[in-house]
Amino acid sequence: MKGFKKKLGVVFIGLIGVFVVAAFWNYPKLTILTGYSAKNMASSVFIGNRSVEFTDINDNNFAPVNLADDEVLTTEKSAIASVFGLKERKAIYREGLGSVLIDDDFDETAPYLVPNRSKNATNLSFPYGDLPQKDTIFDTVDYHKIDTTVTSIFDKEGESIKKTRAVLVIHKDQIIAEKYADGLDQNSILLGWSMTKSVLATNYGVLQKQGKIDINEKAPIKEWQRDERREITIHNLLQMNCGLAWDEDYGSISDATTMLYIDEDMTIAQIDKEAIYKPNEYWYYSSGVTNLLSGILRKQFDTYQEYLDFPYREFIDKIGMRSMLIETDMAGNYVGSSYAWATVRDWAKFGLLYLRKGNWNGEQIFNADWVDYVTTPSPTSEGDYGGHFWLNAGGFYPDAPRDMYSANGFQGQRVFIIPSKDLVIVRFGLIGDAGVDFNTFLKEIVASVK
Repeated sequence: MKGFKKKLGVVFIGLIGVFVVAAFWNYPKLTILTGYSAKNMASSVFIGNRSVEFTDINDNNFAPVNLADDEVLTTEKSAIASVFGLKERKAIYREGLGSVLIDDDFDETAPYLVPNRSKNATNLSFPYGDLPQKDTIFDTVDYHKIDTTVTSIFDKEGESIKKTRAVLVIHKDQIIAEKYADGLDQNSILLGWSMTKSVLATNYGVLQKQGKIDINEKAPIKEWQRDERREITIHNLLQMNCGLAWDEDYGSISDATTMLYIDEDMTIAQIDKEAIYKPNEYWYYSSGVTNLLSGILRKQFDTYQEYLDFPYREFIDKIGMRSMLIETDMAGNYVGSSYAWATVRDWAKFGLLYLRKGNWNGEQIFNADWVDYVTTPSPTSEGDYGGHFWLNAGGFYPDAPRDMYSANGFQGQRVFIIPSKDLVIVRFGLIGDAGVDFNTFLKEIVASVK
């Protein structure tokens, strides 16, 4: 008996040792975990106008983020998260700029500039105005089939597999299907995550049309002028084949998570990375590249106010995406990699702008050949990626049209653009390909339109 107790004690001490070692190695990760929870909570409550309870049950309800406890301070518009009181992080909301995760050095009382917005209503029907769309029935659309297909991508009662929150299908500028999960509707403002990358890239299309930039020019990064990185062009960055090292891992402390949840200035995270390939030799997805492009965009203007205004003035507000908000980091840069919010209908307008090759109700926002550019496969991407848009040229979705391209975001946020069928399909959810058969969904939607 005494020997058994001794062995039990050894096992117990061993388990404590394992726990201590695990806690030691994982403690730094809590910074990322609580940062994610606080930031997402603040944005969901103060941009999305959803409750703390709704956000806990839905947006933040996945491991290990659901370990965090959140406190929302409504009066000062902030959210604080911690895990068992450890690694407390705070995010604050600022009107016009969204929520930002802050550090101890951030001055919450400092004045700040905000984008100037144009929110004048129009007397046109959707999508070109604010009036309800005109009733139009297409003989070429199988409405029963499309409704069945849209319903199929939502969970049945009691399920939590597909986690779809919203679907919108537009054909020939008309909504032919629209459905939302409980608690959401057409006025709900949702985070696009990496769909923001496509929004950020659009600024370059607009600048190029205006003759203010040439994307084939070398990237204006002074730190690169002393070595082989000086050969990297803006084009290489847009196609994500610049050859720079980067770790896009969200399950650990990586380049991506450090940038999003620790860095004050997210535009510089990619700058210090070494060149491990020459441009055009290797394609690798990098959120750091997109935020670097946001920093390069900022350099195109004489004042910070001009930078803040440009995306809204030149295309977001012009096409009536008035619900859209792109959040900034502590240094005031647009977080082009991840943080644009808008209603599903406004996200659909973004898709329509591309479907119409930059022409919005008669006004050319960017040149038609910009669409050709963003849909040209990046070398070594196997036909999956273009200029900050995902492509189906390589048949990633084998039963969907090869001319389809899309803005994609974490957890299966999608704006699919299918020129050959005159379709824009928007899907929002809390899980992506791991829970949703997008291939079959797209196949059936396309088959519903002759």
